[in-house]
Amino acid sequence: MEEIQQTESHVPGPAAGVIRAQSATGDLRLHEFHSRIFRNTRFLRVWLPPGYDDPENAGLHYPVLYLNDGQNLFEAATSFTGIEWQVDETGDRLIREGVVPPMIIVGVDNAGRARIREYMPHRSLHPMMMRAHGTRYPAFLFKEVFPFMARNYRVATGPENTGLGGSSLGALISLYTAAVRPGVIGRLLLESPSLWASNRQLIRQSRGVKRWPERIFLATGTHEVGRKDRDQSVVDDVRELAGLLRRAGLDEKRLRIVIDEGATHHEAAWAKRFSEALSFLFGKS
Repeated sequence: MEEIQQTESHVPGPAAGVIRAQSATGDLRLHEFHSRIFRNTRFLRVWLPPGYDDPENAGLHYPVLYLNDGQNLFEAATSFTGIEWQVDETGDRLIREGVVPPMIIVGVDNAGRARIREYMPHRSLHPMMMRAHGTRYPAFLFKEVFPFMARNYRVATGPENTGLGGSSLGALISLYTAAVRPGVIGRLLLESPSLWASNRQLIRQSRGVKRWPERIFLATGTHEVGRKDRDQSVVDDVRELAGLLRRAGLDEKRLRIVIDEGATHHEAAWAKRFSEALSFLFGKS
């Protein structure tokens, strides 16, 4: 289990204008966040572990997991499908059971109509995207989101305390970020990654990556598309990526692969697998 850092350094104070979500389990805080890199505004949804504000914990700094498509993680009312990942319920339970250490989980909202453009690092004919902006995403995360969190919350540093993930295109851009900026992300969650995008270019790009996060959870369902040939192609892509990661040195202690029989491309499937994912990424070795 990762250790929570203790430090005597400056303790961040709460950011102004924070909104507290009433329907979430635990302490979920929403911050309106403007990005100069993407030139737009979205919410950061910051879920804090039990006891974060207790005086005896004032010197503790916590591991952080950043997840894309933040709207879909904590509250059904904001989710695209009306089904949430139940990140707050699962995180709260695993922390109280001692499976994972107390940690912060940050939902980084997508940009609505600009979602596909921001989550795709390469041009594509399917889906049609000639002006992809995904190459800006690592800078958005590391130069804007990370510093905001460091200013306002007690976040632990180092790749062993830093996770990133998402589903679908949100997983694709997470994989891209880990590939092009090695050594920053130590825990990577890839749910139903859209590896087919841009004619599978990110799979090809991944072949040259020498350094991967310390732990990767990679999962997909067998009924992601609903058409037999395409369902098989999705599974094949995930298995190919897994093969690349194994050849790069990731054994079963570092790489968990789940091919979920019958599972579809949906928040309900990702919610079902989130407990296993969080436990593998941040739990005991």
